[in-house]
Amino acid sequence: MNYISIGIIILAAFIASVIITKAEIPVLRRKAGQNIREEGPESHFSKAGTPSMGGISIIIGACAAALIAATVYGTDISELLIILFVFIGFGLIGFFDDYLKVIKKNNLGLKAYQKFGLQIIISVALAVFLANYSDGSTNVYIPVADTYLDFGIWYIPFIVFAVLAMTNAVNLTDGLDGLASGVTVFVSLFFSVAGISYGIFSGAYFCAAVCGACLGFLVFNRNPAKIFMGDTGSLALGGGVAAAAIVMKLELLLLIAGLVYVIEALSVVIQVGYFKISGGKRIFKMAPIHHHFEKCGYSERKVVAGFWIFTIICCAAAFAFI
Repeated sequence: MNYISIGIIILAAFIASVIITKAEIPVLRRKAGQNIREEGPESHFSKAGTPSMGGISIIIGACAAALIAATVYGTDISELLIILFVFIGFGLIGFFDDYLKVIKKNNLGLKAYQKFGLQIIISVALAVFLANYSDGSTNVYIPVADTYLDFGIWYIPFIVFAVLAMTNAVNLTDGLDGLASGVTVFVSLFFSVAGISYGIFSGAYFCAAVCGACLGFLVFNRNPAKIFMGDTGSLALGGGVAAAAIVMKLELLLLIAGLVYVIEALSVVIQVGYFKISGGKRIFKMAPIHHHFEKCGYSERKVVAGFWIFTIICCAAAFAFI
């Protein structure tokens, strides 16, 4: 029955997301047109003016489905609420950033210290709550060894780093039509099944809701995209999925199931680092790495499809550790 409930939650979130996204497109088209990077691929210039901030529908759809599921099926509401706190909190950071950039036409959005500082506050709140009020305390599950390791005083900085890294990695992944939303469909589906397998229903129900909400958004976000999720969606997804994985004590499996996110972030780090130490040379034609493949001549659809397939393989590999 638990796996059937996952399917019902996904369907409910999907329907809610489709309805909300369809309703918000004409509103956002008038007020929140996307700006395009001048140094980006030329094929992206035609996307200028496409409505952004569509992550609002993902957040509302996922939250509604998760809360209804918790009420109907029953779960630890405190764990679900802390996940939703991170999910909505990061979504609000992205919303204010998007608001300044696409509505107020301030290309810089939130200042780096403001954006990063707010992310740290939410991440620390999550880490402190889990370290002091959750059953798992400061233990972290080690998949390969199939055991738990007590991180002790290092638990809080470890969790803060994990949330910040994953959140900004998903943000970097959101650069092509349907890329971040599609990859997150598979990653969140994996964690929903993993949560059911371990009997951790709060995280499982939330991830199922995220999967359905991303599927609903993907109806309009697939190439050619009618709407973008913006930082509102990408920061919320990164923070929410990371928080759910951490609550389920499966945070290290993010490195496997979410390997696309990791590679996207590392490509930027490598590009910037090599550029500085080499005096202006580049390893990739453009970073994040999805733009590198575009510059190599692959169409946007082929790049996205390739990343989806790679994510499916990574999630299948992650199942080996369950």
